Amino acid sequence: MTFAQDLPSSRVRGYSNASRQTNSTSQHANTVARVNGHTTGAHTNNLHKLYKAPHLVDGFGTKAIHVGSEPNPVTGAVIPPISLSTTYAQDGVGNHKGYEYSRSGNPNRNAFEKTIAALEGGGSDAIAFASGVATIAIAIQSLGPGAHVISVNDVYGGTFRYITRVASMTQGVEATFLDLGDISAGSEGEHNLIQALRPNTKLIWLESPTNPTLRVIDIARLSQLLDQQFPPHSPNASLRPLILVDNTFASPFFSSPLLLGADIVLHSLTKYVNGHSDVVMGALILPARHAAITERLRFLQNASGAVPSAYDCWLAQRGAKTLHVRMKQHGVNALRIARALQQEPDVEEVLYPGLSKDRSATAWKNLSPHARKWIETEKLLGDDGAFPFSGMISFQLRKPSPNASYDEHAALSSQFLKNLRLFTLAESLGGVESLAEAPARMTHAGIPAHKREILGIGEGLIRLSIGIEDADDLLDDLRDGLQSVYN
Repeated sequence: MTFAQDLPSSRVRGYSNASRQTNSTSQHANTVARVNGHTTGAHTNNLHKLYKAPHLVDGFGTKAIHVGSEPNPVTGAVIPPISLSTTYAQDGVGNHKGYEYSRSGNPNRNAFEKTIAALEGGGSDAIAFASGVATIAIAIQSLGPGAHVISVNDVYGGTFRYITRVASMTQGVEATFLDLGDISAGSEGEHNLIQALRPNTKLIWLESPTNPTLRVIDIARLSQLLDQQFPPHSPNASLRPLILVDNTFASPFFSSPLLLGADIVLHSLTKYVNGHSDVVMGALILPARHAAITERLRFLQNASGAVPSAYDCWLAQRGAKTLHVRMKQHGVNALRIARALQQEPDVEEVLYPGLSKDRSATAWKNLSPHARKWIETEKLLGDDGAFPFSGMISFQLRKPSPNASYDEHAALSSQFLKNLRLFTLAESLGGVESLAEAPARMTHAGIPAHKREILGIGEGLIRLSIGIEDADDLLDDLRDGLQSVYN
């Protein structure tokens, strides 16, 4: 089945979104007005108006290398120089060359925002922030006071913490956490979602795949469901909540949520986009139809001061140039390792979106056009329906004995991780090097223990970020680690 057959015709047309006008009559128009609510008065430079993603003709890799990295018109340098200046000379009062003060606009930040907007399919504008958590915070702050948020229950611990312990106190935000793994027509998930909607529900927060159990959410189905609940031009159309998708685990290469009906895409750029474990950044990417929301978010970026440094933007843009090359190797390595782990007697369950039978159909549906083209062209779709889908794997270690205690299982997991040679025991993900961690005691330790158990985040769960080393070496390392704790 082709990508065009998978999506409604309106979504396919949206792929060439650069030609869409910001005043188009979409079902989200009233929602934009409701969320933005007023003129932002943002103190930002007008160069953002020029930095629109080009018509999507060039391939993903071509855009990654060229968009935002045009040769310098003065020196001819093919790589953008680093602009460290905090302020910029004016020819007269208010007469400047597009930049006034580096918090409000910087050549490197503008160039990187141009790059990432072009890479996120369906994107028109991007706003970069000083960290992924700063990005989460600004997205929630933009909702205003007293908002209700529906979130997938298997969510990044930092997102859970900000919503439940910060936004709840500072903004009066209320949240409902739901299992959105199955929202098909007539399902319990669909029923629960509809029941959770309130008049003040302003945002539905998704991760796909989720962290760390790697469930894949049917983004197109969620958008369709909201269209049914809030038909365009109906009296309640203005109440339609926005869909935000944290696309960090899939990266812009493997998934394009905006083409599936999402309104906002979030990235922790620290991870795959930068890809070298030397930058802490985040970004929001929006389609052209949400120009008003973009300006609201850009105002908050400037007003809060949550901006990345020029050097970090330069590094992230450098990393983005090889995103397509790295993601292919991450995916190929991860699929091979996931298959091998399924054969290990001491591994109870392997979670990988492109391999797990209960997830792969939705993962295939969520694939970006360029990732699907690569998989089909290179004949990477296996006879069993498996295919590369990013580089994240989670798996469940067998208990050391049937009656082993919680602490005994935790001790075995810790020893396994310590015995690995190539996999570094560390948080984070998406770098060229392979990492391993225990979510229950590391990235998701902030979630109450009883909730972690419900979500399947137990002491035996191991999360791997598969790097781009030789897959044979990574497999040997994992097998040696298993043998060291079970034999």
